[in-house]
Amino acid sequence: MTTTPSRGRRRAPSRIERAAGRAAALQKPRVILALLLLLALTCVMLLDGYLRAEVGGDERVRDGASSSKVPDKVLNGGPILTFQGGQATNVSVPDKTIALTFDDGPNPTWTPQVLKILQENDVPGTFFLVGSMVSRYPSIVKTLVEQGNEVGIHTFTHVDLSYQSSARVNREMEQTQLALAGAAGITTTLFRAPYSSETDAIDNYSWPVYKKLGEDGYTSVFVDTDSDDWKKPGVSKIIKWATPSGTDGASVLFHDAGGERSQTIKALPQYIKKMKAKGYTFTTISGVMQKDNAAGRAARTGTGTDTGTGAGTSQQEAAGGVAEAGVTGEQPGGTLPNGNSGTTSTISRLQAAHREATGATLYEGKALIAAVAVAEWTVPALAVGLMVVGIAVMSRFGMMLILARRHYRQRNKRRFSWGPTVTRPVSVIVPAYNEKECIANTLKSLAQSTHPIEIIVVDDGSTDGTSEIARSAAESLGMTNVRVIRQENAGKPAALNNGVRSASYDIVVMMDGDTVFEPDAVHQLVQPFADPEVGAVAGNAKVGNRDTIIGAWQHIEYVMGFNLDRRMYDLLRCMPTIPGAIGAFRRDAVLEVGGMSEDTLAEDTDITIAMHRGGWRVVYQEHAKAWTEAPGSLKQLWSQRYRWSYGTMQALWKHRKSLTDKGPSGRFGRVGMPLVVIFQIITPVFAPLIDVFTVYSMIFVDFQAALLAWLAVLAIQLACAAYAFRLDREKYRYLLMMPLQQLAYRQMMYLVLIHSCITALTGGRLRWQKLKRTGEVGTPAGVN
Repeated sequence: MTTTPSRGRRRAPSRIERAAGRAAALQKPRVILALLLLLALTCVMLLDGYLRAEVGGDERVRDGASSSKVPDKVLNGGPILTFQGGQATNVSVPDKTIALTFDDGPNPTWTPQVLKILQENDVPGTFFLVGSMVSRYPSIVKTLVEQGNEVGIHTFTHVDLSYQSSARVNREMEQTQLALAGAAGITTTLFRAPYSSETDAIDNYSWPVYKKLGEDGYTSVFVDTDSDDWKKPGVSKIIKWATPSGTDGASVLFHDAGGERSQTIKALPQYIKKMKAKGYTFTTISGVMQKDNAAGRAARTGTGTDTGTGAGTSQQEAAGGVAEAGVTGEQPGGTLPNGNSGTTSTISRLQAAHREATGATLYEGKALIAAVAVAEWTVPALAVGLMVVGIAVMSRFGMMLILARRHYRQRNKRRFSWGPTVTRPVSVIVPAYNEKECIANTLKSLAQSTHPIEIIVVDDGSTDGTSEIARSAAESLGMTNVRVIRQENAGKPAALNNGVRSASYDIVVMMDGDTVFEPDAVHQLVQPFADPEVGAVAGNAKVGNRDTIIGAWQHIEYVMGFNLDRRMYDLLRCMPTIPGAIGAFRRDAVLEVGGMSEDTLAEDTDITIAMHRGGWRVVYQEHAKAWTEAPGSLKQLWSQRYRWSYGTMQALWKHRKSLTDKGPSGRFGRVGMPLVVIFQIITPVFAPLIDVFTVYSMIFVDFQAALLAWLAVLAIQLACAAYAFRLDREKYRYLLMMPLQQLAYRQMMYLVLIHSCITALTGGRLRWQKLKRTGEVGTPAGVN
């Protein structure tokens, strides 16, 4: 008796609906986590590219511009430019004084050698550091400061600031300050612009930048004498060009980075000894400014000029000396980093431009250094991973092509035979759950079978009248060999096991309720059972609804991926999966291994591996063709592939002991399982690296080279696909969709697999999810 629900009351959800709801609730956070991982990877690569000036880099350098708007006193003044009280003031280096300055560092090769030379000769230096390099090599900067040297800003990415917006200029300065704070716990008030030289090179475009930075409290530093060591002219010329005229003092420029600096390393100690022999003393930029301030105070008081840099000046006086020269703006202030005592050492006065980083500046700086450290380790690791993935992908293509050709030639020889022709009847099991759109077409195709069969339709608790439609279709087709078995909803594995137990014959063919067979499909499928070693056979599943974009993409995947793979695995005797759409088994073998298991969502992979472990051979029969209805929407496709990939992982984990087994089971464990893990899990998981690096290279590095590399890989894939289509006698016109498939469909499959991996790692569990069917796949003749 049928009970009708009362009006006004909603029907309680079924067990399957409740399970689907729980699964959907579990999937959402994992999808978000997968997207967050992708976002994190993108951010790491962008950060690394920014550090290497590949992202946001600007190689423009201005030259030959007019200086008509620059005051003459600035153009003809000393190398240290301040803006005390808003007025431009130049400071010159006193006679017989050298301020050694180094640009473009730090560099892990050359900067430590420079520091060693300075320490051995008891000479301080002023290093104008590039912020991106500071963030990459913070330990060098910390050593540099602790040794008593002074640091200044050389921008973050070494760009010509005269071309940049005010926002970019501020960002270059602020980011470098954060890098210094994170590396050495300081900020600085000194600045030297990239590509600058003497003050007479200031032009109408750079002058506003210097004025703006002066208002912000920066002291801009130029040079009197340039060693031009970057030209690599030879040690003697470097020393000659760095030597000032007569007894003039000078701000002298060397480089500790930006190229090969072996000549600089050889010239520097000789230069220091030469200048000391001439009676020169060495100091930092702050030391120069202190001498200038001391001379000014002496002139005002009439007590003479203080030309020393001894230890008798108070810390406040040393700091104040710099402030009097114009370092009074908005730059981060604070206590000098060398202590809080009433007196200060020579080192602290030589580092008077430094300010101790505190509060948010300090913590943001440390966060920047940490993020860069992650990027510095991650990107090279990803590059190695990219190389490994590339090798694996190319190896897979090579293996597939070689073994697929060998398989095709072997199986299509005129004299090839599995043995005596199998003509005895077999049982065809059709598990069905809410397949009202498809079940009639499925039975219609089986009615045309050229092989004697019995058909067992197992209705797994359908609520749409599937069993009634099946009986009606069988009756209208005059099929007396159809049995319809109804059971409470228990899932596809239970339905298949019910069918196996009810089968009358020793060979069982399993198919999906949305699949149609070609007339000779069953006959072709069971021929390998003439070989007593064969326990299961995989058929050739085809996409029937291939006239849509999504259908065409899946058609390419089925022909190229699944079927080429199966040919390869067949020859290696480690077939991992018999498709649920078309497969055949020895009934006794299925019962012997425990039937279709409910332990995983990929019961077809599970039973296939179990057959291997049971000592049976599993083969691929390319001539047994079936047409299946592939998912028609991206949502359904995601759901299906998510279940497939997750179920495959479950099956591999379940049968992990095959790795240590002996005999056929061990063969699959040591050959098949590694291949499946490498080619179907690890390689696809990391395959997005190829696309990410390609897009990155196209945007930030070399568009043409990256595009050519991508097209080359596409050409290889297209060649493989064309060969697969040739083997399966498919129409080549669908390959026109392949470039778009690589741009869209493949990315979705990557995300699905990553999502599945996250689900597996977090211990999630999924239940069966029913796909919506349209029944558009009719008889094979209609499809063709």
